[in-house]
Amino acid sequence: RVHYYRLSGYWYPFRELTSAGRRDDFYPGTRFSDVVALYEFDTRLRAVTFAALTPIELAIRALLGHELGRIDPCVHLDASKLGATARQGDKYSKWVKRYEHERNQSREDFVLHHEQKYGGRLPVWVATELLDWGSLTYLYGFAPREVQNVVAGECGLSAPQLTKWLKALNLVRNTCAHHGRLFNRVHTITPKLPKVGLHPDLDAVNTDWSRTFGQLTLIQFLLDRLGVGRNRMLPAVIKSYPTVPIVPLTHMGVPEQWQDCSPLWS
Repeated sequence: RVHYYRLSGYWYPFRELTSAGRRDDFYPGTRFSDVVALYEFDTRLRAVTFAALTPIELAIRALLGHELGRIDPCVHLDASKLGATARQGDKYSKWVKRYEHERNQSREDFVLHHEQKYGGRLPVWVATELLDWGSLTYLYGFAPREVQNVVAGECGLSAPQLTKWLKALNLVRNTCAHHGRLFNRVHTITPKLPKVGLHPDLDAVNTDWSRTFGQLTLIQFLLDRLGVGRNRMLPAVIKSYPTVPIVPLTHMGVPEQWQDCSPLWS
């Protein structure tokens, strides 16, 4: 049911670690059943993480489409009405081409309706429904700063912080969507955090923010601040981590007494 190469990623941390790297020999006490248990846990973790990200993505779409629409219904197609980033380099023109491709390929009823009645020129609050997380992140980056500030403010963040968080969580989402290993991943984007004192529940989480638990904490924070989704899903799946002494829960970056460290996880 599982390809050898895929499963080998889950027995990698069971291989003896030396100064020269991982040996082919396993630590004493390694069991194949533990490897399978980790694989099955990671499958659950990916599914729940993806589900937890969905209402955040939809909320950002709604907020961004609404605030951009205050400027102009088709502001997303007019770089002169967007922020300075949209007029620098070729990222915006590439984004427009990608958006138009998605619009032309779409068979959604609302797209066909606008095609027939308005010539296919979708207002921004409709256009955002066609955007995946990556395209949404770019559109947020192209938005005028005043729009970014409103959206970020709803998330309890500054505009630069939300930009970084969206990019980081896009990678997490892609890992989940493409069935990558998530539980012990070291993530390439470390989020910008608010100043200490602004959010005590976030301050209370003592973790390596490049590890998976740190990234999941961002999700818990956004679920809380946006008032969306179910914030009990991720704590429940973490509690299901298998008892594997050789590869403990700390491999995810989870601190001791993690459920008591913050209201975000309690």
